[in-house]
Amino acid sequence: MQPPIAIEIAHATARLAVEEGLEWGAAKRRAVRELGLPARTPLPDNDLVEDAVRAYIGLFCAETQPAELRALRRLALTWMERLQDFRPYLGGAVWHGTATRLSDVHLTLFCDDPKSAEIALIDHRVSYEPRTVKGLRGEPVEVLSLSSCSPELGEEIGVHLLIHDLDDLRGALRPDARGRTPRGDAEAVRRLLEAPEPPLPAAEPHRDLP
Repeated sequence: MQPPIAIEIAHATARLAVEEGLEWGAAKRRAVRELGLPARTPLPDNDLVEDAVRAYIGLFCAETQPAELRALRRLALTWMERLQDFRPYLGGAVWHGTATRLSDVHLTLFCDDPKSAEIALIDHRVSYEPRTVKGLRGEPVEVLSLSSCSPELGEEIGVHLLIHDLDDLRGALRPDARGRTPRGDAEAVRRLLEAPEPPLPAAEPHRDLP
């Protein structure tokens, strides 16, 4: 049973994620501040936040979100095709179907040589910003962040390339807590784009969720 305060934080997080495009971690922390809660307040888990995001999109963005999601998936596929030598997989909101035009595209690359993807960007004169984040196992890994124009949305979208070793690929495809594949390859993204646009999947029910 979810504590009421966790549900309140999740709904505030969902609003910030959808309306301002914040990543969930940053949105959770800001939601705590905006609600006037102590900084050490336990944060809701991502499943609860995802349910709140889906509910928010269903209420406020149902007419616009499907087309925006499709545009982001097309942009993701474009970069996956460009980076096919590095075994790209799409994850995050664009893969799971909760993205809007304010969302970024997150691709995980599984490389024989961790520097090979960066060299490819340099060779093609693609501007990017490197930084270090926690990887799939909590280890530090490099992310190459760039900006790419979506023709359908008519604006620049952030594309983030998370660089992993090839050996990490098997573990990266283990089902998540809800039994879903956490990321998909280019063929899986093509299937999503070829399928008729379904309504946004309903949130998995929480007995506490209003």
